[in-house]
Amino acid sequence: MRNSDPTKIASFIDHTLLKPEATRDQIAQLCEEAREYSFAAVCVNPTNVKLAAKLLRNSPVAVCTVIGFPLGATLPEVKAYEAQQTINHGATEIDMVINIGALKSEDHELVEQDIATVTHICHDNRAICKVIIEAVLLTEEEKAMACQLAQKAGADYVKTSTGFGPGGATVEDVALMRRVIGPSMGIKAAGGIRTLETAKEMIEAGATRIGTSSGVKIVYQAGTG
Repeated sequence: MRNSDPTKIASFIDHTLLKPEATRDQIAQLCEEAREYSFAAVCVNPTNVKLAAKLLRNSPVAVCTVIGFPLGATLPEVKAYEAQQTINHGATEIDMVINIGALKSEDHELVEQDIATVTHICHDNRAICKVIIEAVLLTEEEKAMACQLAQKAGADYVKTSTGFGPGGATVEDVALMRRVIGPSMGIKAAGGIRTLETAKEMIEAGATRIGTSSGVKIVYQAGTG
């Protein structure tokens, strides 16, 4: 992506604050920045969805939250309940973490069921489902399988990372994910994306969303570059 137009870059960004110590004032600032810069979404923990939805009412900025986060090790039924409650509170995009242990145990049926359970809740409520595969913990074969299972389960996006694992998004992972899923799904690159240059590299590799807490900085760099 050679065009560094700030508005164009902003349209890719999920403006993110998932730190457990985030205060209401910080969430309010996040939402204010998202309105000002026209980010695609804010991404907040479930407990902050209701506040974000209130602050972003009548705004084009979506409210995204995380489910089964950050480990992905809760039961499918719990993830589904959590997704439904956050949608009830105003979330329109759900980033869920897969059952990583089940994937590495080659229990593909459970992984697909886990994803499909949340995806059905999302689609029944006109919400988007993004599937976090936590790529840093997976082999190349497991990354490909995770993407295939997410696609089979009807998810809208696959996402590289929680940002809480031992590593974040890489260009190589984004490119692999795009090769596996083709053009039909979105890809969200997240984790460690702090500069315009890195964001552009992810987009060029196939990302259609960028999850970052450095959105304001990235847009500023686009405007001054």
